Amino acid sequence: MLVKNITAEHVFLACGHTDMRKSIDGLAAIVQQNFKLNPFSQDVFMFCGRRKDRIKALFWDGDGFSLLYKRLDNGKFRWPQSKNEAISISEQQLRWLMEGLEIIQQTSVKKSYPTHTI
Repeated sequence: MLVKNITAEHVFLACGHTDMRKSIDGLAAIVQQNFKLNPFSQDVFMFCGRRKDRIKALFWDGDGFSLLYKRLDNGKFRWPQSKNEAISISEQQLRWLMEGLEIIQQTSVKKSYPTHTI
């Protein structure tokens, strides 16, 4: 097994686009210098290229960094475009992102609370 079990406290997205030529050291420097976050934490940091068809995920697994890379054959990720910002997302938002959906849904089914019985 190449990748250990990942238990992340938070998943952070680096909004906007990142130069996908950057390696582990370059991405860790972005986390530390631009976002003032600790790349050695129990967090996962995700980056997306300009074409929005590939992402990298960086995380510290206790004895070194792991870098995961995903390239879509068909489609694009719905990546947040605000500049120089890292946002924390939930597990549900991560699933939406990986399924090609927006991480902030415009509408959803609202829970209802009946006021009377049938």
